[in-house]
Amino acid sequence: MFPYEHVIYFDRASKIPVYRQIAISITNAIRNGILKAETRLPGSRELAKTLGIHRKTVIAAYEELDAQGWITVIPRKCVSVAAHIPSLKPQKWIAGDIPASYENDLNLPFRIVEEHIADEDAGSVPEIIIDDGHPDVRLSPIADLLKTYRSLTSRKYAIKSAHTGTTQGTLSLREALVSYLSVTRGLNSSVENLLITHGAQMSIYLAAQLLLERSSRVIVGKPNYPVANKAFEEAGAKVIEVDVDDQGIDTDAIEIICGKERINAVYVIPHHHYPTTVTLNVERRMKLLELSKRFSFAIIEDDYDYDYHYGSSPYLPLASAHHRGNVIYIGSFSKILDPSLRIGFMVAPKNFVAQCMALRSVIDVSGDGYMQNALATLMNGGELKSHIRKAKKIYHRRRSFLDNLLKEKLEKYVSYVLPTGGMAIWIKLNPAFSLAQLALNPRLRISKIDKERNAFRFGFASLDETELEQAVGLLETGLQRMEGGVANQITQR
Repeated sequence: MFPYEHVIYFDRASKIPVYRQIAISITNAIRNGILKAETRLPGSRELAKTLGIHRKTVIAAYEELDAQGWITVIPRKCVSVAAHIPSLKPQKWIAGDIPASYENDLNLPFRIVEEHIADEDAGSVPEIIIDDGHPDVRLSPIADLLKTYRSLTSRKYAIKSAHTGTTQGTLSLREALVSYLSVTRGLNSSVENLLITHGAQMSIYLAAQLLLERSSRVIVGKPNYPVANKAFEEAGAKVIEVDVDDQGIDTDAIEIICGKERINAVYVIPHHHYPTTVTLNVERRMKLLELSKRFSFAIIEDDYDYDYHYGSSPYLPLASAHHRGNVIYIGSFSKILDPSLRIGFMVAPKNFVAQCMALRSVIDVSGDGYMQNALATLMNGGELKSHIRKAKKIYHRRRSFLDNLLKEKLEKYVSYVLPTGGMAIWIKLNPAFSLAQLALNPRLRISKIDKERNAFRFGFASLDETELEQAVGLLETGLQRMEGGVANQITQR
Protein backbone atom coordinates (compact mmCIF):
# COMPACT_ATOMS: atom_id res chain seq x y z
CA MET A 1 0.00 0.00 0.00
CA PHE A 2 1.18 3.54 -0.77
CA PRO A 3 2.72 5.08 2.40
CA TYR A 4 0.37 8.03 2.81
CA GLU A 5 1.54 8.57 6.39
CA HIS A 6 4.93 9.68 4.96
CA VAL A 7 3.46 11.93 2.27
CA ILE A 8 0.78 13.68 4.30
CA TYR A 9 2.19 16.01 6.92
CA PHE A 10 0.31 17.92 9.59
CA ASP A 11 1.11 19.68 12.83
CA ARG A 12 -1.63 19.83 15.44
CA ALA A 13 0.03 22.88 17.02
CA SER A 14 -0.15 24.84 13.75
CA LYS A 15 -2.64 27.67 13.28
CA ILE A 16 -3.60 26.06 9.95
CA PRO A 17 -6.49 23.59 10.45
CA VAL A 18 -5.44 19.94 10.16
CA TYR A 19 -7.85 19.27 7.27
CA ARG A 20 -6.21 22.13 5.33
CA GLN A 21 -2.74 20.74 6.02
CA ILE A 22 -3.86 17.34 4.70
CA ALA A 23 -5.35 18.94 1.58
CA ILE A 24 -2.12 20.88 0.97
CA SER A 25 -0.01 17.72 1.36
CA ILE A 26 -2.13 15.80 -1.16
CA THR A 27 -2.09 18.77 -3.56
CA ASN A 28 1.72 18.92 -3.38
CA ALA A 29 1.96 15.16 -4.00
CA ILE A 30 -0.18 15.58 -7.13
CA ARG A 31 1.81 18.61 -8.32
CA ASN A 32 5.10 16.75 -7.81
CA GLY A 33 3.87 13.74 -9.79
CA ILE A 34 3.94 11.42 -6.79
CA LEU A 35 0.18 10.91 -7.18
CA LYS A 36 -0.70 10.87 -10.87
CA ALA A 37 -4.06 11.42 -12.58
CA GLU A 38 -6.81 8.92 -11.72
CA THR A 39 -4.81 7.34 -8.90
CA ARG A 40 -7.28 5.82 -6.48
CA LEU A 41 -7.06 7.28 -2.98
CA PRO A 42 -8.01 5.53 0.26
CA GLY A 43 -11.49 6.07 1.62
CA SER A 44 -12.02 8.56 4.42
CA ARG A 45 -12.30 5.86 7.08
CA GLU A 46 -9.14 4.08 5.94
CA LEU A 47 -7.05 7.27 5.63
CA ALA A 48 -8.27 8.50 9.02
CA LYS A 49 -7.11 5.23 10.59
CA THR A 50 -3.73 5.44 8.83
CA LEU A 51 -3.14 9.02 9.99
CA GLY A 52 -4.62 8.56 13.45
CA ILE A 53 -7.16 11.36 13.09
CA HIS A 54 -10.94 11.72 13.07
CA ARG A 55 -12.75 10.65 9.92
CA LYS A 56 -14.55 14.01 9.70
CA THR A 57 -11.15 15.71 9.30
CA VAL A 58 -10.37 13.55 6.25
CA ILE A 59 -13.84 14.17 4.82
CA ALA A 60 -13.29 17.94 5.17
CA ALA A 61 -9.93 17.64 3.40
CA TYR A 62 -11.44 15.61 0.56
CA GLU A 63 -14.31 18.09 0.19
CA GLU A 64 -11.81 20.93 -0.16
CA LEU A 65 -9.74 19.02 -2.73
CA ASP A 66 -12.90 18.11 -4.64
CA ALA A 67 -14.05 21.74 -4.68
CA GLN A 68 -10.65 22.81 -6.04
CA GLY A 69 -10.74 20.15 -8.76
CA TRP A 70 -7.79 18.10 -7.55
CA ILE A 71 -9.76 14.93 -6.86
CA THR A 72 -12.99 13.27 -7.93
CA VAL A 73 -15.30 11.92 -5.24
CA ILE A 74 -17.98 9.37 -6.10
CA PRO A 75 -20.04 8.98 -2.90
CA ARG A 76 -19.86 5.50 -1.35
CA LYS A 77 -17.74 4.24 -4.23
CA CYS A 78 -14.30 5.79 -4.58
CA VAL A 79 -12.02 8.79 -4.30
CA SER A 80 -9.37 9.36 -6.95
CA VAL A 81 -7.03 11.99 -8.33
CA ALA A 82 -8.89 13.94 -11.00
CA ALA A 83 -8.42 12.84 -14.60
CA HIS A 84 -7.89 16.37 -15.88
CA ILE A 85 -4.75 17.04 -13.82
CA PRO A 86 -1.98 18.35 -16.15
CA SER A 87 0.36 15.64 -17.35
CA LEU A 88 3.20 15.35 -14.87
CA LYS A 89 6.12 12.98 -14.98
CA PRO A 90 5.42 10.26 -12.38
CA GLN A 91 7.96 10.08 -9.58
CA LYS A 92 8.69 7.08 -7.45
CA TRP A 93 8.08 7.92 -3.83
CA ILE A 94 11.26 7.88 -1.75
CA ALA A 95 11.11 8.53 1.97
CA GLY A 96 12.43 12.00 2.84
CA ASP A 97 12.81 12.91 -0.84
CA ILE A 98 9.86 15.26 -1.32
CA PRO A 99 11.24 18.60 -2.58
CA ALA A 100 10.25 21.79 -0.79
CA SER A 101 8.16 24.23 -2.82
CA TYR A 102 10.88 26.91 -2.77
CA GLU A 103 13.99 24.77 -2.47
CA ASN A 104 15.60 26.27 -5.58
CA ASP A 105 16.55 29.89 -6.30
CA LEU A 106 14.57 31.87 -8.86
CA ASN A 107 16.36 31.40 -12.19
CA LEU A 108 14.62 34.31 -13.91
CA PRO A 109 16.21 37.77 -14.09
CA PHE A 110 15.27 40.17 -11.30
CA ARG A 111 16.78 43.32 -9.82
CA ILE A 112 19.24 42.95 -6.95
CA VAL A 113 18.87 45.43 -4.09
CA GLU A 114 22.06 45.99 -2.17
CA GLU A 115 21.61 45.50 1.56
CA HIS A 116 22.25 48.66 3.59
CA ILE A 117 22.24 47.09 7.05
CA ALA A 118 22.98 43.49 7.99
CA ASP A 119 20.31 41.73 10.03
CA GLU A 120 21.16 41.22 13.66
CA ASP A 121 21.85 37.65 14.72
CA ALA A 122 18.63 36.35 16.21
CA GLY A 123 20.14 33.00 17.13
CA SER A 124 21.42 34.01 20.56
CA VAL A 125 20.23 36.56 23.08
CA PRO A 126 23.06 38.26 25.00
CA GLU A 127 22.81 39.53 28.56
CA ILE A 128 22.64 43.14 27.41
CA ILE A 129 21.67 44.76 24.12
CA ILE A 130 22.83 48.32 23.53
CA ASP A 131 20.40 49.63 20.92
CA ASP A 132 20.79 52.89 19.03
CA GLY A 133 18.08 54.73 20.95
CA HIS A 134 14.82 52.88 21.53
CA PRO A 135 12.13 53.66 24.09
CA ASP A 136 11.65 51.40 27.10
CA VAL A 137 8.55 49.43 26.12
CA ARG A 138 8.14 48.44 29.77
CA LEU A 139 7.06 52.03 30.44
CA SER A 140 4.79 52.37 27.40
CA PRO A 141 0.98 52.25 27.72
CA ILE A 142 0.84 49.31 25.29
CA ALA A 143 -1.69 47.46 27.47
CA ASP A 144 -4.06 50.46 27.35
CA LEU A 145 -3.53 50.78 23.61
CA LEU A 146 -4.35 47.11 22.99
CA LYS A 147 -7.35 47.23 25.31
CA THR A 148 -8.71 50.18 23.34
CA TYR A 149 -7.92 48.36 20.09
CA ARG A 150 -9.95 45.33 21.17
CA SER A 151 -12.88 47.45 22.28
CA LEU A 152 -12.99 49.23 18.90
CA THR A 153 -13.27 45.94 17.00
CA SER A 154 -16.62 45.24 18.68
CA ARG A 155 -18.32 48.58 18.00
CA LYS A 156 -20.29 48.98 14.79
CA TYR A 157 -19.41 52.65 14.27
CA ALA A 158 -15.75 52.03 15.16
CA ILE A 159 -15.53 49.19 12.64
CA LYS A 160 -16.86 51.46 9.90
CA SER A 161 -14.52 54.27 10.92
CA ALA A 162 -11.49 51.95 10.85
CA HIS A 163 -12.17 51.10 7.21
CA THR A 164 -12.89 54.63 5.98
CA GLY A 165 -10.22 56.72 4.23
CA THR A 166 -7.31 54.75 5.64
CA THR A 167 -5.00 55.28 2.64
CA GLN A 168 -4.35 58.73 4.09
CA GLY A 169 -4.92 57.56 7.66
CA THR A 170 -8.07 57.58 9.75
CA LEU A 171 -9.67 60.96 10.24
CA SER A 172 -9.65 60.59 14.03
CA LEU A 173 -5.87 60.14 14.19
CA ARG A 174 -5.22 62.95 11.72
CA GLU A 175 -7.46 65.28 13.75
CA ALA A 176 -5.68 64.29 16.96
CA LEU A 177 -2.30 64.84 15.29
CA VAL A 178 -3.22 68.28 13.96
CA SER A 179 -3.97 69.38 17.52
CA TYR A 180 -0.94 67.60 19.00
CA LEU A 181 1.53 69.03 16.47
CA SER A 182 0.10 72.51 16.89
CA VAL A 183 0.52 72.45 20.68
CA THR A 184 3.90 70.69 20.85
CA ARG A 185 5.64 71.88 17.67
CA GLY A 186 3.86 75.02 16.52
CA LEU A 187 2.82 73.42 13.22
CA ASN A 188 -0.13 75.13 11.57
CA SER A 189 -1.64 72.34 9.47
CA SER A 190 -4.93 70.64 8.60
CA VAL A 191 -6.02 67.02 8.24
CA GLU A 192 -5.48 67.35 4.46
CA ASN A 193 -1.77 68.05 5.12
CA LEU A 194 -1.31 64.79 7.02
CA LEU A 195 -0.49 61.30 5.79
CA ILE A 196 -0.29 58.41 8.25
CA THR A 197 2.32 55.83 7.25
CA HIS A 198 3.87 52.57 8.44
CA GLY A 199 6.69 54.39 10.22
CA ALA A 200 9.03 57.23 9.32
CA GLN A 201 10.91 55.09 6.81
CA MET A 202 7.83 54.77 4.59
CA SER A 203 7.45 58.56 4.71
CA ILE A 204 11.09 59.03 3.66
CA TYR A 205 10.70 56.51 0.86
CA LEU A 206 7.52 58.12 -0.50
CA ALA A 207 9.08 61.59 -0.40
CA ALA A 208 12.21 60.32 -2.16
CA GLN A 209 10.25 58.59 -4.91
CA LEU A 210 8.24 61.73 -5.69
CA LEU A 211 10.94 64.38 -5.28
CA LEU A 212 13.87 62.60 -6.88
CA GLU A 213 14.78 60.86 -10.13
CA ARG A 214 17.94 59.79 -11.98
CA SER A 215 19.20 63.30 -12.65
CA SER A 216 18.41 64.51 -9.12
CA ARG A 217 20.83 65.42 -6.35
CA VAL A 218 20.10 65.28 -2.63
CA ILE A 219 22.29 66.64 0.16
CA VAL A 220 22.62 64.71 3.42
CA GLY A 221 24.77 65.04 6.52
CA LYS A 222 28.01 63.12 6.96
CA PRO A 223 27.58 60.77 8.76
CA ASN A 224 23.88 60.21 8.20
CA TYR A 225 20.99 57.82 8.74
CA PRO A 226 22.00 55.01 6.32
CA VAL A 227 18.46 53.87 5.55
CA ALA A 228 17.57 57.36 4.31
CA ASN A 229 20.64 57.37 2.06
CA LYS A 230 19.52 54.05 0.64
CA ALA A 231 16.02 55.39 -0.07
CA PHE A 232 17.47 58.30 -2.03
CA GLU A 233 19.80 56.03 -3.99
CA GLU A 234 16.91 53.69 -4.81
CA ALA A 235 15.09 56.70 -6.27
CA GLY A 236 18.06 57.14 -8.62
CA ALA A 237 19.44 60.30 -7.04
CA LYS A 238 23.05 61.22 -6.42
CA VAL A 239 23.67 61.54 -2.67
CA ILE A 240 26.01 64.41 -1.77
CA GLU A 241 27.43 64.34 1.75
CA VAL A 242 28.07 67.51 3.75
CA ASP A 243 29.96 67.46 7.05
CA VAL A 244 28.07 67.64 10.33
CA ASP A 245 29.95 69.37 13.17
CA ASP A 246 28.92 70.18 16.75
CA GLN A 247 26.46 72.80 15.43
CA GLY A 248 24.77 70.52 12.91
CA ILE A 249 24.99 70.28 9.15
CA ASP A 250 27.28 72.85 7.49
CA THR A 251 24.92 75.25 5.71
CA ASP A 252 27.80 77.29 4.24
CA ALA A 253 28.91 74.15 2.41
CA ILE A 254 25.34 73.61 1.22
CA GLU A 255 25.28 77.16 -0.17
CA ILE A 256 28.51 76.57 -2.11
CA ILE A 257 27.19 73.33 -3.60
CA CYS A 258 23.89 74.96 -4.58
CA GLY A 259 25.83 77.66 -6.41
CA LYS A 260 27.55 75.02 -8.55
CA GLU A 261 24.82 72.47 -9.29
CA ARG A 262 21.07 71.97 -9.09
CA ILE A 263 19.99 70.48 -5.76
CA ASN A 264 16.54 68.92 -5.51
CA ALA A 265 16.36 68.18 -1.79
CA VAL A 266 18.23 68.43 1.50
CA TYR A 267 17.59 65.77 4.14
CA VAL A 268 18.15 66.97 7.69
CA ILE A 269 17.57 65.74 11.24
CA PRO A 270 17.84 69.10 13.00
CA HIS A 271 16.65 68.16 16.48
CA HIS A 272 19.10 65.34 17.21
CA HIS A 273 21.10 64.35 14.16
CA TYR A 274 21.52 60.65 13.50
CA PRO A 275 23.90 59.24 14.52
CA THR A 276 25.87 62.02 16.26
CA THR A 277 22.89 63.50 18.25
CA VAL A 278 23.97 67.13 17.64
CA THR A 279 21.32 69.85 17.34
CA LEU A 280 21.23 72.24 14.38
CA ASN A 281 21.71 75.76 15.75
CA VAL A 282 19.37 78.69 15.13
CA GLU A 283 21.59 80.50 12.62
CA ARG A 284 21.95 77.44 10.43
CA ARG A 285 18.24 76.68 10.64
CA MET A 286 17.41 80.15 9.36
CA LYS A 287 20.04 79.93 6.63
CA LEU A 288 18.81 76.51 5.47
CA LEU A 289 15.27 77.87 5.12
CA GLU A 290 16.60 80.88 3.19
CA LEU A 291 18.65 78.63 0.89
CA SER A 292 15.60 76.47 0.25
CA LYS A 293 13.68 79.51 -0.98
CA ARG A 294 16.60 80.94 -2.97
CA PHE A 295 17.59 77.71 -4.73
CA SER A 296 14.13 76.08 -4.78
CA PHE A 297 14.91 72.77 -3.13
CA ALA A 298 12.77 70.71 -0.77
CA ILE A 299 13.76 70.15 2.84
CA ILE A 300 12.97 66.67 4.13
CA GLU A 301 12.90 67.19 7.90
CA ASP A 302 13.15 63.96 9.90
CA ASP A 303 12.10 64.67 13.47
CA TYR A 304 12.12 61.18 14.94
CA ASP A 305 12.53 62.02 18.67
CA TYR A 306 11.36 65.60 19.14
CA ASP A 307 9.44 64.81 22.33
CA TYR A 308 12.54 64.05 24.40
CA HIS A 309 14.49 67.19 25.31
CA TYR A 310 15.95 67.58 28.79
CA GLY A 311 17.15 71.13 29.13
CA SER A 312 15.33 74.23 27.97
CA SER A 313 12.44 74.05 25.54
CA PRO A 314 13.54 72.50 22.23
CA TYR A 315 13.82 74.51 19.02
CA LEU A 316 10.66 74.41 16.98
CA PRO A 317 10.90 72.35 13.78
CA LEU A 318 11.80 73.97 10.48
CA ALA A 319 8.29 73.04 9.38
CA SER A 320 6.83 75.51 11.89
CA ALA A 321 8.46 78.46 10.09
CA HIS A 322 7.28 80.25 6.93
CA HIS A 323 8.78 78.00 4.27
CA ARG A 324 6.40 78.37 1.28
CA GLY A 325 5.53 74.68 1.47
CA ASN A 326 9.13 73.60 0.85
CA VAL A 327 9.43 71.48 4.02
CA ILE A 328 8.28 67.86 4.16
CA TYR A 329 7.99 67.06 7.87
CA ILE A 330 8.33 63.45 9.04
CA GLY A 331 7.72 61.96 12.48
CA SER A 332 6.96 58.67 14.17
CA PHE A 333 5.34 57.12 17.24
CA SER A 334 7.91 54.31 17.28
CA LYS A 335 10.26 56.34 19.49
CA ILE A 336 7.44 57.25 21.86
CA LEU A 337 5.80 53.88 22.40
CA ASP A 338 7.44 50.84 20.81
CA PRO A 339 9.69 50.29 17.75
CA SER A 340 7.34 47.52 16.60
CA LEU A 341 4.40 49.96 16.50
CA ARG A 342 4.79 51.04 12.90
CA ILE A 343 2.85 54.30 12.83
CA GLY A 344 4.56 57.33 11.36
CA PHE A 345 3.33 60.50 9.71
CA MET A 346 4.17 63.08 7.09
CA VAL A 347 3.08 66.72 7.05
CA ALA A 348 3.25 68.35 3.62
CA PRO A 349 1.28 70.50 1.14
CA LYS A 350 -2.05 68.95 0.12
CA ASN A 351 -1.05 68.28 -3.49
CA PHE A 352 2.08 66.43 -2.37
CA VAL A 353 0.15 64.36 0.18
CA ALA A 354 -2.33 63.41 -2.55
CA GLN A 355 0.48 62.06 -4.73
CA CYS A 356 2.02 60.23 -1.78
CA MET A 357 -1.35 58.56 -1.24
CA ALA A 358 -1.49 57.52 -4.88
CA LEU A 359 2.01 56.03 -4.74
CA ARG A 360 1.45 54.39 -1.36
CA SER A 361 -1.73 52.68 -2.60
CA VAL A 362 0.32 50.76 -5.19
CA ILE A 363 2.06 48.72 -2.48
CA ASP A 364 -0.01 49.36 0.66
CA VAL A 365 -3.68 50.19 0.31
CA SER A 366 -4.09 51.29 3.91
CA GLY A 367 -2.76 51.14 7.42
CA ASP A 368 -4.30 49.51 10.49
CA GLY A 369 -7.40 51.61 11.03
CA TYR A 370 -8.17 50.08 14.41
CA MET A 371 -4.68 50.80 15.73
CA GLN A 372 -4.75 54.35 14.39
CA ASN A 373 -8.09 55.02 16.07
CA ALA A 374 -6.89 53.40 19.30
CA LEU A 375 -3.86 55.70 19.29
CA ALA A 376 -6.11 58.70 18.62
CA THR A 377 -8.21 57.70 21.64
CA LEU A 378 -5.11 57.68 23.86
CA MET A 379 -4.04 61.06 22.50
CA ASN A 380 -7.45 62.64 23.01
CA GLY A 381 -7.74 61.18 26.50
CA GLY A 382 -4.38 62.58 27.59
CA GLU A 383 -2.74 59.16 28.17
CA LEU A 384 -0.06 59.77 25.53
CA LYS A 385 0.83 63.17 26.95
CA SER A 386 1.03 61.68 30.44
CA HIS A 387 3.27 58.86 29.21
CA ILE A 388 5.65 61.25 27.45
CA ARG A 389 5.91 63.41 30.57
CA LYS A 390 6.70 60.36 32.75
CA ALA A 391 9.10 58.79 30.23
CA LYS A 392 10.91 62.09 29.73
CA LYS A 393 11.76 62.30 33.45
CA ILE A 394 12.96 58.69 33.53
CA TYR A 395 15.04 59.01 30.36
CA HIS A 396 16.57 62.23 31.68
CA ARG A 397 17.67 60.38 34.85
CA ARG A 398 19.07 57.51 32.80
CA ARG A 399 21.03 59.86 30.58
CA SER A 400 22.60 61.51 33.64
CA PHE A 401 23.25 58.12 35.25
CA LEU A 402 25.00 56.85 32.11
CA ASP A 403 27.00 60.09 31.87
CA ASN A 404 28.33 59.54 35.40
CA LEU A 405 29.12 55.88 34.67
CA LEU A 406 31.03 56.77 31.52
CA LYS A 407 33.08 59.39 33.36
CA GLU A 408 33.80 57.00 36.22
CA LYS A 409 34.52 53.80 34.26
CA LEU A 410 35.40 54.64 30.67
CA GLU A 411 36.79 58.18 30.64
CA LYS A 412 40.25 57.13 29.40
CA TYR A 413 38.81 54.92 26.67
CA VAL A 414 36.08 57.04 25.09
CA SER A 415 35.03 60.57 24.20
CA TYR A 416 31.53 62.00 23.79
CA VAL A 417 29.41 65.12 24.08
CA LEU A 418 26.35 64.79 26.30
CA PRO A 419 23.30 65.47 24.09
CA THR A 420 20.60 67.91 25.17
CA GLY A 421 17.92 65.35 24.43
CA GLY A 422 17.09 62.18 22.59
CA MET A 423 17.61 58.60 23.70
CA ALA A 424 21.25 57.88 22.88
CA ILE A 425 24.80 59.15 23.37
CA TRP A 426 27.24 59.10 20.43
CA ILE A 427 30.42 57.53 21.79
CA LYS A 428 33.80 57.42 20.07
CA LEU A 429 36.48 54.98 21.16
CA ASN A 430 40.05 56.21 21.38
CA PRO A 431 42.12 55.12 18.34
CA ALA A 432 44.06 52.49 20.30
CA PHE A 433 40.89 50.45 20.85
CA SER A 434 38.80 48.58 18.30
CA LEU A 435 35.02 48.82 18.53
CA ALA A 436 34.68 45.92 16.10
CA GLN A 437 36.71 43.75 18.48
CA LEU A 438 34.76 44.98 21.50
CA ALA A 439 31.50 44.01 19.80
CA LEU A 440 32.61 40.37 19.57
CA ASN A 441 31.72 39.81 23.25
CA PRO A 442 28.88 37.21 23.21
CA ARG A 443 27.47 38.63 26.45
CA LEU A 444 26.92 42.05 24.87
CA ARG A 445 25.36 43.18 21.61
CA ILE A 446 25.93 46.67 20.23
CA SER A 447 23.17 47.08 17.67
CA LYS A 448 24.71 49.70 15.40
CA ILE A 449 28.42 50.41 15.15
CA ASP A 450 30.29 52.78 12.84
CA LYS A 451 33.53 50.96 12.04
CA GLU A 452 34.84 53.87 9.97
CA ARG A 453 34.61 56.29 12.90
CA ASN A 454 35.17 53.66 15.62
CA ALA A 455 31.97 54.94 17.24
CA PHE A 456 28.50 53.82 18.26
CA ARG A 457 25.21 55.10 19.64
CA PHE A 458 24.67 54.04 23.25
CA GLY A 459 20.90 53.92 23.65
CA PHE A 460 20.17 54.62 27.31
CA ALA A 461 16.38 55.00 27.30
CA SER A 462 15.57 51.29 27.03
CA LEU A 463 17.90 50.24 29.88
CA ASP A 464 17.25 50.77 33.58
CA GLU A 465 20.06 51.73 35.96
CA THR A 466 21.01 48.13 36.76
CA GLU A 467 21.18 47.29 33.06
CA LEU A 468 23.21 50.42 32.33
CA GLU A 469 25.72 49.36 35.01
CA GLN A 470 25.92 45.90 33.43
CA ALA A 471 26.46 47.34 29.96
CA VAL A 472 29.20 49.74 31.04
CA GLY A 473 30.79 46.97 33.12
CA LEU A 474 31.00 44.68 30.09
CA LEU A 475 32.45 47.50 28.00
CA GLU A 476 34.99 48.28 30.70
CA THR A 477 36.09 44.64 30.97
CA GLY A 478 36.52 44.36 27.21
CA LEU A 479 38.48 47.60 26.97
CA GLN A 480 40.73 46.62 29.88
CA ARG A 481 41.57 43.36 28.12
CA MET A 482 42.38 45.25 24.94
CA GLU A 483 44.47 47.71 26.96
CA GLY A 484 46.45 44.79 28.35
CA GLY A 485 47.01 43.46 24.85
CA VAL A 486 48.26 46.85 23.64
CA ALA A 487 50.61 47.11 26.63
CA ASN A 488 52.03 43.64 25.91
CA GLN A 489 52.66 44.58 22.28
CA ILE A 490 54.55 47.71 23.34
CA THR A 491 56.63 45.70 25.85
CA GLN A 492 57.51 43.10 23.21
CA ARG A 493 58.76 45.81 20.89
